[in-house]
Amino acid sequence: MDKIEFRKKVIGCWLGKAVGGTLGQPYEGTEGPLSLSFYDPVPTDMIPNDDLDLQVLWACVMDKMDKPRVDRQVFADAWLEHVNFPWDEYGLAIRNIRNGIRPPYSGSYDNFFVRGLGAAIRSELWACLAPGNPQLAAAYAYEDACVDHDGEGMYAEIFFAALESQAFVESSIPELIKAGLSAIPADSRLSKAIQDTCTWWHHLKNWTAVRERILVTYGGDNFTDVIMNIPFTILGLLAGNGDFSQTICIAANCGQDVDCTAASAGAILGIINPESIGEEWLRPIGRKLILNAGIVGISHPETLDGFTDMIIALKDRLPVYAKAASVPEPDWSKHKIHAEMKLFKGWLAMDENKSNPIFSGEGEPVEFPGHICRLPASKVPPDSIMLIRYKFELETTRMVRVMCNSASNLRAWVDGKYAFGRECGRMLPSFHRLPINQFKDMELSAGTHELVIGIHPNNNEQEMLWVVGIGDKADFQWIPRAFLK
Repeated sequence: MDKIEFRKKVIGCWLGKAVGGTLGQPYEGTEGPLSLSFYDPVPTDMIPNDDLDLQVLWACVMDKMDKPRVDRQVFADAWLEHVNFPWDEYGLAIRNIRNGIRPPYSGSYDNFFVRGLGAAIRSELWACLAPGNPQLAAAYAYEDACVDHDGEGMYAEIFFAALESQAFVESSIPELIKAGLSAIPADSRLSKAIQDTCTWWHHLKNWTAVRERILVTYGGDNFTDVIMNIPFTILGLLAGNGDFSQTICIAANCGQDVDCTAASAGAILGIINPESIGEEWLRPIGRKLILNAGIVGISHPETLDGFTDMIIALKDRLPVYAKAASVPEPDWSKHKIHAEMKLFKGWLAMDENKSNPIFSGEGEPVEFPGHICRLPASKVPPDSIMLIRYKFELETTRMVRVMCNSASNLRAWVDGKYAFGRECGRMLPSFHRLPINQFKDMELSAGTHELVIGIHPNNNEQEMLWVVGIGDKADFQWIPRAFLK
């Protein structure tokens, strides 16, 4: 591939990414199916999106290095210095790194959102830096993904990076899917979901029918889950049959993490055939590179063309890849959360949730590995609730968001006063999008505070699962070490 053709494919990647992200962003999180055939509303610029933001950041950080390298520790430092996003796995990774937990442990430890889509949407950079070399692109993707993901969420970025790298030299969608699958474990749930999607499409040739099968087999409460969203992108690629408009619209119309699925599909077609992106899609968004305000402290190229030139130059500066040096496994005893628990006979009447069982004296000491807490449902008889008392510290007086999110029946009190509760429901323990009645915003003074939760299993639940946390109300970031001694 000559330099001119390579540059066309790189700029096609970013234009396709921007088009798909801008198409889907107004509908992010909607269940679908949708009926989009064009931008609605029609924009006057590209809509900023973390799909592109973080890739621009990694490129800018490496570009400033005398000897640039793809290194998880470099990215971890960049998360702290340049990223203010509190969202899901992003916020958890920032909390973990602030608490001294370095990659790859920062992605795997105490992370409810390991299967989130946040790493998969950062894959194109590694393909552009390793065109036609899926193994190298996959290795680069791992260095990035392990900072804030583990398992299936990490495989998702590796899958896309390998597929997109091969797209620089191959145009067959089935062959590209094979290249991506070869980079991840064959027994992973993500691999099975992708293979099932390909089989269903082969037999049904109806994207709405295949979408329904994906949701029935692999759907989940979290709209960013890779297990259903990666198949939506694959479905768009298969059903679109090389037509850019059809591809991104089908991916978007599947619903869920709409901007991400459409952006990934657009980027892939942009690499395969940059000319497939019609001028009607490009004209409304222009070529300016617009980032979210949550990316701070960098100077980035003003246009997607300038960003393309940065990446091409960076590719030539990267040394032969070497896996990042390992770091010692953290002393996990320093990250455990200690509490007390006590069984309370009786349940809480729905008298405006004012019932307040007293947690008097000392309870049974209990130790949790982190903010994600589990307890066998068998410990709580039908006529009882389990009270669990936590202590947390604040260094300064501030507005905070106190969280306890569970699918079990739950009540919570802060400093002896009822705060919130509900009769079971879904889990989304992220400060910016918590389910209703799973948090309380309040001003608390500096010093020690008490959080007591009352929890009771729902239906035939075998294990109760909940997540506690204290967040800063101003930016929704986790307050590091609030529960830790």
